[in-house]
Amino acid sequence: MSAERPQPAFSPQKATLALLGSVFIAFGVFLSGFVISEPAPYELLMAALIGIWALFGLRISRSVAPLLVLIVLITIGGLLAMTVMSDLAEAPMYMAVSAFLGLTAVFFAAVIEDRWQRLTFIRAGWIAAGVGTALLGILGYFGAIPGAGQFTLYDRAKGAFQDPNVFGPFLVTPSLFLLHGILTGRLRHLPWRVAGVLIMALGVLLSFSRAAWGLYVVCVLALVFILLLKERSAAFRAKILMLFLAGTLLLLATIVIALQFEQVSALLASRTQLVQDYDAGPYGRFGRHLLGYQLALERPLGIGPLVFGKIYGQDTHNIWLKFLLDYGWLGFVSYVGLLVWTLSLGFRYLLRDRPWQPYLMISWISLAGHTLIGNLIDTDHWRHFYLLFGIIWGCAALEHRTRKRVSSEA
Repeated sequence: MSAERPQPAFSPQKATLALLGSVFIAFGVFLSGFVISEPAPYELLMAALIGIWALFGLRISRSVAPLLVLIVLITIGGLLAMTVMSDLAEAPMYMAVSAFLGLTAVFFAAVIEDRWQRLTFIRAGWIAAGVGTALLGILGYFGAIPGAGQFTLYDRAKGAFQDPNVFGPFLVTPSLFLLHGILTGRLRHLPWRVAGVLIMALGVLLSFSRAAWGLYVVCVLALVFILLLKERSAAFRAKILMLFLAGTLLLLATIVIALQFEQVSALLASRTQLVQDYDAGPYGRFGRHLLGYQLALERPLGIGPLVFGKIYGQDTHNIWLKFLLDYGWLGFVSYVGLLVWTLSLGFRYLLRDRPWQPYLMISWISLAGHTLIGNLIDTDHWRHFYLLFGIIWGCAALEHRTRKRVSSEA
């Protein structure tokens, strides 16, 4: 009989350092909800965390390495696009932020693979950020706090973000975390979870972002569908349906109350129009897309970061066109490869019975939704977008490690 492998001795110092590191990660995720200027406090803290972790043994496994390679290729594409620019202006800083945000995805994947429990800290930080920035947006929208104008833009709530179109989508994933807890967790936690969902749902509504509205609805429906697909118990399915219907009625009641304010109802009537004034015409949003694609066919290296907006007066508002023009053909192909690979990984392990399955499921749903709204908005500098990549790749790496351990023990 072979001798048992000796287990590493418990080290209080290592346990304390691991806990402290997880707390700082949660704080970093919390700061991702407060990005009024670039570089933001989020970048400063994450740069410090990545540097410290690299000095003390940050490990990029073979499972996470493809993510790093694709991020590097996207960055190279952006740098090549800069070579055709006559005036670099803000391009170097823009590309530095792009590269750094890509590295944060790799960092999150690596630390999650190291300890899956860090996902609970990430969830807590994201929920706290979502509720906090949503409250700022709501109170600012109604002028209920000093300096309310800092948290609105064009009569739309933006919280502690630069743009309502980033603020709204940021709130979707933490809302899904709370909704998952409502549908599957204990009833004693129901009040604070419901309160958090309602606060963030109102924040999404007051962002008046059509992309955020669509993202919220699609992701909530997808979460309920997957839970019904995953759970085989008829009683559990009935519970989910009843709670979902009750939550929908409560949410609708909240919206009805909000609509009693004239400023809300007036702007809502305007924003619910399928085509806005800036969408139509030869130089409207969709006209610019056509011109941009024609330009992209002629420029394999792209035209450089932020150049499109200077030419046509508005940004691309289309992530595919954004990568073609700002990162060139190389960056575009790498980005598409990153999306397809990530969504395929997440889908493969979506229903596995693992401790990290809820985090993978919610992140996969959110990333799929963000991919859809990329047709109407640029997402390449959204901090939480790269966090979703990191969570999915980290969970996939955990799955690979689990399967390897099981096969070695068989």
